[in-house]
Amino acid sequence: MSSSSRRKFIQQLGTTGLALTAGSFNILHANNGIKEEILTRPDRISANDRIRVALIGAGIMGNNDLETALKTQGIEFVAACDLYQGRLTRINEKYGAGIFTTRDYREILAKKDIDAVIIGTADLWHSRISIDAMNAGKHVYCEKPMVKEIAQGLPVIETAMKTNRVIQIGSQGISGLVHQKAKELYHAGEIGKLNSIEASIDRHSAMGAWQYTLPNDASPQTVDWDRYIAGMPKQPFDALKFFRWRNYREFGTGAAGDMFVHLLTEIHFITGSKGPSRIFCSGQLSMWKDGRNVPDVMNALMEYPESPEHGPFQVNLRLNFASGVGDGYRLRFIGDEGAMEIGDGLTITHDLIPKAPGIGNYDALSTYPQAMQDALVKAYDQKYTAADRITPKKDPIRYKAPEGHDDHVEHFKNFFEAVRTGGKVVEDAVFGFRAAAPCLACNESYFQKKLMHWDPVGMKLK
Repeated sequence: MSSSSRRKFIQQLGTTGLALTAGSFNILHANNGIKEEILTRPDRISANDRIRVALIGAGIMGNNDLETALKTQGIEFVAACDLYQGRLTRINEKYGAGIFTTRDYREILAKKDIDAVIIGTADLWHSRISIDAMNAGKHVYCEKPMVKEIAQGLPVIETAMKTNRVIQIGSQGISGLVHQKAKELYHAGEIGKLNSIEASIDRHSAMGAWQYTLPNDASPQTVDWDRYIAGMPKQPFDALKFFRWRNYREFGTGAAGDMFVHLLTEIHFITGSKGPSRIFCSGQLSMWKDGRNVPDVMNALMEYPESPEHGPFQVNLRLNFASGVGDGYRLRFIGDEGAMEIGDGLTITHDLIPKAPGIGNYDALSTYPQAMQDALVKAYDQKYTAADRITPKKDPIRYKAPEGHDDHVEHFKNFFEAVRTGGKVVEDAVFGFRAAAPCLACNESYFQKKLMHWDPVGMKLK
């Protein structure tokens, strides 16, 4: 893309309200010599209509989501559902005895004065509750992945379309300034033509590997186990499978559905992609042999074909819950003119190639007869000027969100704004399914030891 085309594209972006104009940046110079720019944008202006919200699934993310939702204006928390009595007790301790609590989410959906629900349950309940909630007239904020099984995706999409309810999937990073700036720069051609993406998540702790603290009163009396396994074969109560459900493929989606889905959500948001066509995943259970039946190390290779949205590129995903390098997160887009990395903010670097290809040094030239070498050098000198031989330089730059900026809050603001105005969310059911399905296909590839073929447009396995 030419420089004039890039300028025109950025100007066009500026009219959409998503562009982050250079004039709004605070420019700093980091100690490593990389120029830093602090991103800013105007505050959203939303209607003041009060939205009454209920929480279904009051575990770790459910509570985090609720706390975040309440940071936005006009939100009233009125009811909660969980299958463990201790969490309902804690809800009333924290938010007051007036909060309605129940173990049956259908009682929440039956309340006419509830506008929206936050779904933070184990993965196996996501699609079922989302569909029931939308059919009951509720708007839905559902934690990722949107579904546990690929076959559940289209019914959720169809229900959202039929009921005209807002559904936002909870991979909140894409609502932040850093990812929006990355999207702008990618489409402006800042790194040239994208050819590959490398993404990784490292963890090295028991909590990071989902060995969460168990309550000391866990029992069939305090946990509605039968409701939890409804639709599954009968099995005895197991506290680990309830409180550490992420470790079991019957209840969760493992590292692929829980972690890879964040990476694909960000990749699809930035590139505009609908998804890969071929998926292969390998892995192993390396360290956390605590009874879980999902791997703690996974590697996936995904092939993104030529599409109207982008050229072809490769994606490598890596996850390691036994990582001796310590905790880390990295998402790097590599183009033929540079790289764009999301980690500590957004860092852009460039490696440009001179017009002249070079001659001599590590080259076959010296292996030819001397007279031929002289002739080739003379021809080269006549073809390329001194300017052609200079490697173009472009200074690296890092973009950072301002202190206090919270992607999670912005994601909920986007959701509630859509509820109030009937507008669009950044991560609707179609987007959420296209991010989740390839990750679920990773699990299929791992367990079946085979290459998976995915139709990203039709959203189905081939």
